[in-house]
Amino acid sequence: MYARRLVAGTLTAGALALSLTGCGNSVDPIERLGRKAASEPGTPSASPSAPASAAAGPSATPAAGDLAYKKWGLTAPVEYAPKPARKPQLPKATPGKAAVVDRIPVAPTDKVVFLTFDDGAEKDPEFLKMAADLKLPISMFLTDNVASADYGHFEKLRDNGSGSTINNHTLTHPNLRTLPFAAQKKEICGQQERLEKRFGKRPPLFRPPFGNYNDDTLKAASECGISSVVLWRASMQINDLQYAEGSALKPGDIILAHFRGPSELKGKTETQMTTRMLQHIQEQGYRIGLLEDYL
Repeated sequence: MYARRLVAGTLTAGALALSLTGCGNSVDPIERLGRKAASEPGTPSASPSAPASAAAGPSATPAAGDLAYKKWGLTAPVEYAPKPARKPQLPKATPGKAAVVDRIPVAPTDKVVFLTFDDGAEKDPEFLKMAADLKLPISMFLTDNVASADYGHFEKLRDNGSGSTINNHTLTHPNLRTLPFAAQKKEICGQQERLEKRFGKRPPLFRPPFGNYNDDTLKAASECGISSVVLWRASMQINDLQYAEGSALKPGDIILAHFRGPSELKGKTETQMTTRMLQHIQEQGYRIGLLEDYL
C-alpha cells in the first residue's frame, strides 16, 4: 500500500521539491527531495540499538585520542550511531518493483542521520584524506559518465575503513521519467554491469537522478537487481542544509550531498562543504549511521 501511494504521488505531483530553488546558496542544477515518508519520526522503531562495539563507523562514540576533527574545522569529534541489532521494518515493495525509501523509520529519540554523495564529477584528493581521517560512512551513488574517469578515487573512499559503499546512479544521469521502460532499464542495468565489472559486485541500492522516477523505474530497477530506490529528506547545498519539511533534521533522515568542486560551489571546496554539513549535524545533536546497516 505504501509503495502504491508513493508511486501514485510521484506520478501526479513529482518528487517533493526544495522550497528554496532560487536562493543564493543553491547548487545549479539543484536536485529534488524525495517524497514524504509514510513513517514519520513519531513511529516507533522496530530496531533497538546494539552495543557500541557494533558501530557502523569507527566508534559509536567519539574516537578516543583522535584529533582529526580539529584538522577539518570541527569543534568536536564526529559521533557515529551503532549498527542496529535488528534492521527497521521498512514498507515492503510491490512484487516485481524495487522499494522506495527516503527516511529510515527509527525511534523519535534515535537521532541518527545518513550521508549520501551523488554523481562523482569531483575527485578531490583532500576529500579522500578528510573522509579517511574522520572515518565518514558514506553511501556513494555514482554516475558512470562522470565518475568512470577515475573510479579508483571512489575505490579508495570505499576502502578507507569507514564502511562506505558504492551504488548506482545511472550511466548518464537522465531524467528517467522522460524515458520509456527499455531506455530506463538500459540506464540502470548498464551501470549495474559496469560497477560489477569494476568493483566486483552489483549494488543493491539505486538513486534516480533528480529524485525523478515512475512506475517503470521501479520495475526496471527490480529487474536489474536493485532492492531499494533511495531518495532523501535533506539536501546539502554550499553552506546550508535544506529540508523537505520544517527547518531541522529529523531522526532517520537521509542527507543528499554531491561530489562537487569550487566551480559548482561558488569557490568553496568539497571539504569545506562537508565541514559545514557535519557542523549542522553536530549542532542539531545527531550521530551518523551507515545507511546499509539499516536497509
